[in-house]
Parts: sequence; C-alpha cells; structure tokens
Amino acid sequence: MMTSKRVMIAAVAAASLGSLPLVAQSPAGKPAAKPAKAWTMPRTSDGVPDLTGDWTNATYTPLERPANMTGKEFFTPEEAAAFVKSRDENFNSQAADDIHYDNALWQSENYNKGLNSLRTSLVVDPPDGRIPALVEAARNRVQGPVPGAGQADRRADSYENRTLAERCITWGNDGPPMMPVGYNANLDILQGPGYVIVRNEMIHSARLIPTDGSRPHLSEKIRNWNGDSRGHWEGNTLVVETTNFNSRTRFRNSTAALKVTEKFTRTDANTIDYQFTADDPNTWTRPWTAAVPLRKVPGPIYEYACHEGNYGLPNILRAQRVEDAKAARGVTD
Repeated sequence: MMTSKRVMIAAVAAASLGSLPLVAQSPAGKPAAKPAKAWTMPRTSDGVPDLTGDWTNATYTPLERPANMTGKEFFTPEEAAAFVKSRDENFNSQAADDIHYDNALWQSENYNKGLNSLRTSLVVDPPDGRIPALVEAARNRVQGPVPGAGQADRRADSYENRTLAERCITWGNDGPPMMPVGYNANLDILQGPGYVIVRNEMIHSARLIPTDGSRPHLSEKIRNWNGDSRGHWEGNTLVVETTNFNSRTRFRNSTAALKVTEKFTRTDANTIDYQFTADDPNTWTRPWTAAVPLRKVPGPIYEYACHEGNYGLPNILRAQRVEDAKAARGVTD
C-alpha cells in the first residue's frame, strides 16, 4: 500500500503551540505592532459557515491521558516541548540501516506532528482524560474469539477472514469518528447547498452528509461501513449524528448500536474545532467525548491507491495454500 508523500506543516516548536493564541510583545520604548485584522467567518452562498479546505488531524497528543499526567489537563509550554522532543527521538531512534515497512525514514516528511493543543489527551470527557470502562458484555467480546476466525484461528482460509484494512475497505480512522492515523492524516471538506462532503486521504473514503436537518436516518435494516450521517447547523457549528453502523466496523470494540455525534466549528482561518461523542451502551459505561483540532494544510490530498501494487493479501493466501498442501501430504518443517 503506497501513496505519495506530502509535507506536513510547521517545525516541532511551532507545531506544539500552533493552535494557541500568541500574546504580542514589543521591546521597551518601541510601539507595539498593529493588531492583526479581525478574522471574519467565511460563509457559503446559502449563508452557513464555510468549512471548505484541506485539513489535517495529525498530532502527537495521546487519545488517553498518560499515567504520569494524571490530574493534569494541560501541558505547560515547557512540558509540551519536552514531550514532542521525546516523541520525535523515539520515532527516529531506529537504526538507519534497519529498514522495513514501519521504519521512520519513509514517513519523515509527513510525520512531524507536534501537538495541536496543550491538552494532555484528546479525551476531554470524562475529566480524567480516559475512555470509560467497558461493560461486562464488551469485556467478554474482547476476551472472546476473533470474529470470523473459526476453528484453530484459520485467518487465511479466505480474503473474507482478513482484516478490513488489508482488504482496503477501511482503516477505521476515517470514521466517524475521525481519528489521527500513522501517516497521510489529511482530509478535505467540500460544501454545496444542503450538503457537506468529508473526504479522507487515508483510506480514500468520502462521506456525503445532508445538512438540511430534516431527513430521517435510513431504516435500521440498512447498515453501512461508515454508518448513516445526518447533519444540521446550530449557529456556527455543524452537528452530525451518525448511526446505522454494521457489526464489523468496530470502533474500539463498539457494536452496531454505536452512535457518534460530531461537531465542526470553524474558529479561525486555519483551525476547525472538531469534537465527537461516542455512545454505545453495549460497550462503555457512559458516553465519552474527544477533541481533535483540524489544522489547515496546503492541498491537494492524494488518492490512496490501496490495491495498486498490494501483493500482501494474495501472498498471504497463497502461502497458506502451500501450508495446507504440505499438511495434506503429512509434510512437517
């Protein structure tokens, strides 16, 4: 699975504080610089906020608050810089002559994430920055067999037994909810009267969201990989509710009962405040919310040609057939 590289924004220090307001200062005795012109919300022809553009949700901010940050909602600037430095050093610590699929070298141009805020976790509710506990049924699902594995974990009997990512169906990050991903964490938003389209670079999905606020969800009998999204405007915020997920697109072990409520709020020329609430009573003891700011990036995003040159899946299946034939002949290695 290969795609074109692209340059992500900002150096480490700038990225770590890029979405935070800066206080203008001037040397003593010199007049302060003129304040920047106030930003005005751009609007579409039908009068709603214009979210159009190319964006990234790439960040080093962990989804859940690390144990060493318990009780601390925000980094200090010094802590943020140290955290980014440690992540960069860890990412680039692999020996240059030890090259394999997940080596940092081939991702270095577009993996310089930094932090998109000073928050110590993307989870903002519960206040401890941690995903709520699983209900008993969900704990049993985690401990149970892999779906579709069958006897003796026959994961290579068919392409249908392989993961959705290997089959180029979804990596799960395209959501909803939309989550940062290892590379190509970019998306673009297109708008027209009554609709918003969110297109993810990884892994080439496009979600068409009606925003008139008047149409009902699809029948419960219709279940989609990315659910069924319906949007409406609350002031300057686009609110999108998604239901009708199928049973195989498990977001952190969720079920088809998952409901995701997203909020998109343009806060300045370069930022969309993106928040989502995940609610599945079959999985968590309570709903939970995360904030993943979207930062403006130079476009365009590129096609993720997942199947081009992707020999991994047929090779996995071919190798298993060889092993099956050897077993049938009583051959052991």
